[in-house]
Amino acid sequence: MKKDDTVRKDSAEKGFCAVLIFRRNWSVYMERSVLFFDIDGTVLSEITRQVPESAVRAFKAAQEEGHLLFINTGRTACCVPPTIRKYRFDGYLCGCGTNISYKEEELFYSSIDRKRGKAIIDKLLECGMTGIAEARDDVYFPERVTQYDGLEGFRRSLRERGIGVEQPLERGNFTYDKMFIYENEKSDLKSFLAFIEEDMNAIDRGDGAYEVIQKRYSKGTACEQVLKLLGIPKERAYVFGDSSNDLDMFRFADHAVAMGKHADVLEPYTEFVTKTVEEDGLAYAMKHYGLIH
Repeated sequence: MKKDDTVRKDSAEKGFCAVLIFRRNWSVYMERSVLFFDIDGTVLSEITRQVPESAVRAFKAAQEEGHLLFINTGRTACCVPPTIRKYRFDGYLCGCGTNISYKEEELFYSSIDRKRGKAIIDKLLECGMTGIAEARDDVYFPERVTQYDGLEGFRRSLRERGIGVEQPLERGNFTYDKMFIYENEKSDLKSFLAFIEEDMNAIDRGDGAYEVIQKRYSKGTACEQVLKLLGIPKERAYVFGDSSNDLDMFRFADHAVAMGKHADVLEPYTEFVTKTVEEDGLAYAMKHYGLIH
């Protein structure tokens, strides 16, 4: 499906209000392209929980062609799976644009003010909701087991790595970057959303789940900043994703690739629909664009 240019033009570009740390002289790669990949449902199969061998070969081939590869994820840095870290990506954009690293150097990080973060957690609980608070180096879960399978599955997967055990969400004596929250028929979602409206965005992830992120940052702002740092024009950026939290990077990029199974909200901004991750969709799309042979 071809992008609707009018819709994309009307989407305001977000400013990137941050102090960036420069520790090297940046070269300008006019011939290179930059590829940005979501994790779950894009690089990592949600069925097998593995990265297909076809994708691994495609990553290697793309880098041999001189292209740069970045993970662009809603997960905070500590939650990037070891199965992803073992591959040689050039950088990681984590926490929906709140944490940027390149060649193992952290270039940018933004967290929620601790007092404001505690107030958001208190309001969440007051409204009969629950969720997790995600930080760069840890995750904070509810003290008690919840009714939400997704939350509890995530808790179990991180506990094996020693993450999410330091202190419970309810204590709120910590700094974090974003949240993933859940509501049910008894929750006062409207009041909670009004409380966070000034400085946070809530992305509807379906089935009563919402991803709550800092308003100034997104996967799109992360893409924009990386391109500026590397001196690469936007027309040489390719984004790959499948879910609603990929929307901002789809709005930003000229070349947006949706996986074979993807959220409907991505459709107006999708340039090319590839196959599913299990059907070697990444390699298929990269060959389609001539990024690999």
